Amino acid sequence: MMHEREKSDPAVVAVKPVNAAERSAAESVEAKGRGRGNASQHSTDRAQKRATVSQGLERIRQVARQRTEEKFTTLLHHISTDHLEQAFLELKEDAAPGVDGLTWRDYEADLEHNLEGLHARVHRGAYRALPGRRVYIPKPDGRQRPLAVAALEDKIVQRATTALLNAIYEEDFLGFSYGFRPGRGTHDALDALCVGIDSRKVNFILDADIRSFFDEIEQRLAHPLRGASDRR
Repeated sequence: MMHEREKSDPAVVAVKPVNAAERSAAESVEAKGRGRGNASQHSTDRAQKRATVSQGLERIRQVARQRTEEKFTTLLHHISTDHLEQAFLELKEDAAPGVDGLTWRDYEADLEHNLEGLHARVHRGAYRALPGRRVYIPKPDGRQRPLAVAALEDKIVQRATTALLNAIYEEDFLGFSYGFRPGRGTHDALDALCVGIDSRKVNFILDADIRSFFDEIEQRLAHPLRGASDRR
């Protein structure tokens, strides 16, 4: 299947704004009007900050798109308090806390002061991520899936950094790339596959289990002689 570089087939991928879910979540947070002062002014301020963050990311996208050989070496100044606030508002309010026990509501209670402190630590190199809190989720086959729950401030910094990197690397992806991209998921990939099979001549389909592939690599590295004997 041929795809134009850096574009997605609109007939395959549902037309929807990138990170629409996060934006709607952020707007639902703002609508509660729990902040101090005039609720209308508070909402207006956040909308202006959101626009500022969006404009900054768009400038990065334009550079990445137009100057393909450009090397991005000074991105830290884009991690502003506005950027951190936008990342915070995109988090789930009821998400499980990390090892510090800090919840979304706890942090929001003194949001401006907390973000200023986080911003200062990030820019002077004093920020350090906390260990993830390990939890286990039961799987249908009886096994347990390990998950690491990050601390709240780590989630904020991770999301803010991801937004910056996405603005750069999204310009390098091809239209048929779906894994770990904003606004896309496994269902979009399956829809694209169905359309491709139905509308084009397909000779074969390759299904690769990435986890099994890396498990095999680890086993070969751990027992190199066994791998050699297998080849004999």
